[in-house]
Amino acid sequence: MKQHLDAIFRPRSIAVIGASNKRGSIGHATLANIFRAEFRGKVFPVNPTHEVLHSVKAYSTVLDVPDAVDLAVVIVPKQFVPATLRQCGEKGVRGAVVISAGFSEVGGEGKTLERELVDIVREYNMRLVGPNCFGVVNTDPEVSLNCTFGKTFPRVGNVGFITQSGAMGEAIMNQAEQLGIGFSKIASIGNKADISSNDVLEYFKDDPKTDIILLYLENFGNPRNFTSIAREVSQTKPIVAVKSGRTILGAMAASSHTGALGGLDVAVDALFEQTGVMRVDTVEQLFDVAMTLSRQPIPKGNRVVVVTNAGGPGILATDALVNYGMEMPSLTPATVKELKTFSSADASFSNPMDMVAGAGATEFFKTLNVVKKDKSYDSIMAIFVPPVTVDELEVARNIYAALADTDKTVQACFMGAGEQSLGIRYLQDHSIPVYIFPEAAAKALAIIQEHRHWLKLPKGKVKNFKVDADRVREIVAANLDRGNTAIVGADAMQILDAYGIQVAGYHYAYTIKEAVVVARELGYPVVMKVNTPPIVHKTEAGGVLVDLRSESEVKSAFTKLRKRVGTLKAGERFSVVMQEMVTGTVETVIGMTTDPSFGPLIMFGLGGIYVEVMKDVAFRTIPLTAQRARRMIKSLRSYPLLTGFRGTAPVDLSVIEETLLRVSQLVRDFHCLSEIDLNPFIVSASRERCRVVDARLIIKDESRCN
Repeated sequence: MKQHLDAIFRPRSIAVIGASNKRGSIGHATLANIFRAEFRGKVFPVNPTHEVLHSVKAYSTVLDVPDAVDLAVVIVPKQFVPATLRQCGEKGVRGAVVISAGFSEVGGEGKTLERELVDIVREYNMRLVGPNCFGVVNTDPEVSLNCTFGKTFPRVGNVGFITQSGAMGEAIMNQAEQLGIGFSKIASIGNKADISSNDVLEYFKDDPKTDIILLYLENFGNPRNFTSIAREVSQTKPIVAVKSGRTILGAMAASSHTGALGGLDVAVDALFEQTGVMRVDTVEQLFDVAMTLSRQPIPKGNRVVVVTNAGGPGILATDALVNYGMEMPSLTPATVKELKTFSSADASFSNPMDMVAGAGATEFFKTLNVVKKDKSYDSIMAIFVPPVTVDELEVARNIYAALADTDKTVQACFMGAGEQSLGIRYLQDHSIPVYIFPEAAAKALAIIQEHRHWLKLPKGKVKNFKVDADRVREIVAANLDRGNTAIVGADAMQILDAYGIQVAGYHYAYTIKEAVVVARELGYPVVMKVNTPPIVHKTEAGGVLVDLRSESEVKSAFTKLRKRVGTLKAGERFSVVMQEMVTGTVETVIGMTTDPSFGPLIMFGLGGIYVEVMKDVAFRTIPLTAQRARRMIKSLRSYPLLTGFRGTAPVDLSVIEETLLRVSQLVRDFHCLSEIDLNPFIVSASRERCRVVDARLIIKDESRCN
């Protein structure tokens, strides 16, 4: 793969097939961009109706080119692309970038035509970028490649960019130029019929010119491959991603609690969280994070000091930083003492440090020169609101002069300066990121801080427990023989028990008399649930009655439930399940749902009826490690309820962690399971009182149960 991608990103020769002298055409713009970038290799325009293009000899076909060709850029009508690629294969071309559109993105015959392209490149051992793409860029001065039809050739930098959208590639290149962000390589992969974002991501991993990677994704080709690649790359090169398409209509068909909650783009969030990819919501945030990452070191911690000449922006920065989980320690007494030797008496010697409106270049230099030595901080944010009387370029020069030698992460905010500001341009050219508003700088810093935290996390190993898988196979087979694809009741509990998951006992009663006897044996209070006929969500259907404290209440409950279920099917006999009612505990839920692209997702959250109301749940892809399970639990907003809240005893978190790992192993061992719902999973301070009260497992693919 590397050799093929070298042929695409570092070619020694390029054939532009479909080159044109018609201004405004893609063939004209692409060829012009290659010349304008001063590509260091040979360029061969290919057009059957022209002998010369851009003052360079043209050839009728790529087969007529007298030299070897590494890269073919194809810009011909879609119906001619297959024949063109076949000629490239015969010529020995190693890589092709097909800019032409009209393939799988239009459906129907386009999909068939795209499959033909893939067959051709496989036949000739070529690799293909596209079709329907914007092209590729390599700013390395030794290559200087711009095989795109855009208006901008990006400045040289250390950012690699992968985009599925050609239009987004053009827009991002233009905006990056305004913000002073430089790129190493850009790949617009279009329909990714052959080369995917995973392939390019792995290529960027070993690229010495690329330090940061930006992704614009609309879908994943192979999420499981992405997981292993991205996790490895993130260890040394930060990855920032925008993933569009946040809704999954398929979730409408999910029948369990877990499935219904799994449709809100949670698979992508889980994947990015586990691989260390920094997910941002907008392209604007992509730039915000890239500005700091490409110019500054990752902060050593989350402590920030703000230095400003205006109180309002300082307050905005403080609110944003604190809300995003950053810390703003006070200035140390030694720092304050030194600042007071030259600062205005009206200055605020706190954090934010407000030098007041009259502060200019000298004040910024002196203050930042003192603050940078304070070991209480990991990052410095300098906010400047330019008064009419102050030279903003001089302020920028002094900010840089004061902070050029610090190892702290530095950000600047020039409010109201305008995009053409000489001060902003000066700081950008001297590797200091500049933001128009402090909230954007604070958000970017917080996202990077999360990545730093991820880097420090122990990765852990997948644990395998001693389980009774044969027993589970027998239960599954017995249910399938009866035509059951939803395993509930005692069978579901036995499966969990076989995997060492603590469950509450199931006691059946078919008559009022039996219910009274069971209640007496269990000890009051008890819970009664409808067992026959089977009901998916018993609580919503009124099929659960709790806190029954006497014989009369048990009799009344049995009668009520019998009336609620109404007429039974032929052969059915009404029955209930009786369980001991456990108090002084917290209800949680553990589940699994299967995403069509990402595979199984494990869920944990607040349980009972609140799982769908509060939606305070966390998802992770499998396999889980102990460290990931622990972080999953702590990510909940309701986590304080588990650790002891207002005098309540903390629950045994180790039981939750272990149960998540055992469910993960069950899912890994039985690929036929498409959904699991353990709700409620009662947790308590006592390990013995932690147990699954109700469970449901759904089988989708019977052939995968063996």
